[in-house]
Amino acid sequence: MSMSETETYEIRIQGRLAERWSSWFDGMEITALGDGCTLIHGQVTDQAALYGLIQKVRDLGLPLLSVTNTRTGATS
Repeated sequence: MSMSETETYEIRIQGRLAERWSSWFDGMEITALGDGCTLIHGQVTDQAALYGLIQKVRDLGLPLLSVTNTRTGATS
């Protein structure tokens, strides 16, 4: 991914986060799913920003289930 190109990602975590956490996750949308998980999704400017979001999930102590680039469908 180039610095001028943003990508859209979905970060799936186990547990519930309220929408008020959106600002802490750099304005990403937060959606509670019916299975007790939360989806954090939106545009990410570069890999450093993506890693920063993943670190925030770690800091909350919530299990990270997946990271998906929605343009390519690639799951990490």
